[in-house]
Amino acid sequence: MNVLGFDTSTAATSACALRADGEAFDVIPDEAALLGPPAHAAELMPSLVRVMGESGLNWDDLDAIAVGVGPGTFTGLRIGVATARGLAHARGIELRPVSSLAALAAGIDAELRLPLIDAKRGEVFAALYRGDELLWPPFAATPEAVVQRLRDSAHTPLSAGDGSLRFRETLEAGGIGIAAAPAHVVRALHVCRLAEGVAATPADAVLPDYLREPDAKPQR
Repeated sequence: MNVLGFDTSTAATSACALRADGEAFDVIPDEAALLGPPAHAAELMPSLVRVMGESGLNWDDLDAIAVGVGPGTFTGLRIGVATARGLAHARGIELRPVSSLAALAAGIDAELRLPLIDAKRGEVFAALYRGDELLWPPFAATPEAVVQRLRDSAHTPLSAGDGSLRFRETLEAGGIGIAAAPAHVVRALHVCRLAEGVAATPADAVLPDYLREPDAKPQR
């Protein structure tokens, strides 16, 4: 299956074209991009064009679009999901939504994996995996609450993601290891690979997984 995948759940934009023969061509953003201002509107489409060109695939060769649906930043997820839905509609191909936390966990080289995405408001989006098995479904909490939950469960995972970078001091003080780069980036390569095990979803039914209500509330 030829898959074009991308993720915009953090401030960094990642993209990948994964060919049916297993060859992957991806844009891996620098770790510094995680801590800077997001630029998905300017970076996403050029990144997709780049990986398509490097892969030698034509748009008609694609079998599916894969997109990280979060949780993550509200604006980033809206841009990513809207782009994925538009491409799937335009090309008449499958759309496969993938958890951004699962994709982040796939890049952690440890048995117990703790992907952490910065949720703002002093919180992180988190999940806990043992290998590919999901032990704790995605949740939002303060880093202190995550540390306490791990202490109570006696789990000692390795963490990665922009959440682990932002709250490194709190996590390390709680005995949680921090992975080395480039594990902190949600790589689109993992989005593509995970998509192979995800059922195709009607494009109109694919929505961002915000996990909680946005900061901005509509005025009454």
